[in-house]
Amino acid sequence: MRDIRNTVILTGAGLSAESGIATFRGPGGLWEGHRVEDVCTPQALHRDPELVHRFYDERRAKLADVAPNAAHRALARVDAEWPGELLIVTQNVDDLHERAGAMRLIHMHGELKSALCALCGIRHAWESALPPESECPDCGEPALRPDIVFFGEMPYRMEAIERALGAADLFVSIGTSGAVYPAAGFVQTARYHGAETLELNLDPSEGSGWFGESRLGPAGTLVPRWVEEMLGGL
Repeated sequence: MRDIRNTVILTGAGLSAESGIATFRGPGGLWEGHRVEDVCTPQALHRDPELVHRFYDERRAKLADVAPNAAHRALARVDAEWPGELLIVTQNVDDLHERAGAMRLIHMHGELKSALCALCGIRHAWESALPPESECPDCGEPALRPDIVFFGEMPYRMEAIERALGAADLFVSIGTSGAVYPAAGFVQTARYHGAETLELNLDPSEGSGWFGESRLGPAGTLVPRWVEEMLGGL
């Protein structure tokens, strides 16, 4: 650990699954009973805004019934105690990292508790239901949509993520499928720049072969154990 200073951690749906949040792809490729094409594309929003807004309203409301698990809390501890550069990049749109206390964090796929104005581009904290044609508090236009990065849209803050990967001594992927790009390619970027790479996952991901080490098991067990190793080596 003395040779590691800069760390990037990627988290995916497997991290929040132990808190009771459904993973992105379920049986038959459905996300909580819906085809991804019907709730997570710009075309779906244009075709059936009522369905898309209602889908994310339901996901947002469910956040009140879940809590951070041991893996979220362990990562928040790393965030608080790691003396070097650290960035947690999450593919998750829930707020469990924040509720556990993490601060050095990027939501690359957006956030349930945020609304985006499709016209002026301003993002707003949002806790309640978001009906179609809700007015933007900034520009006043009826153009608010869920602040979710749909398939075909550019993830948030990619330049900052790429910079962090380029400077990382260690890249850790937790609870990800290794199937969704650009996040699935982060391990290759980190390796190219000389970083050590570690995967913590319930099952082997599609990108397991790229990692220097893979540890398999529940995130709630693996992540706190790894954090103890990280902080114990300071």
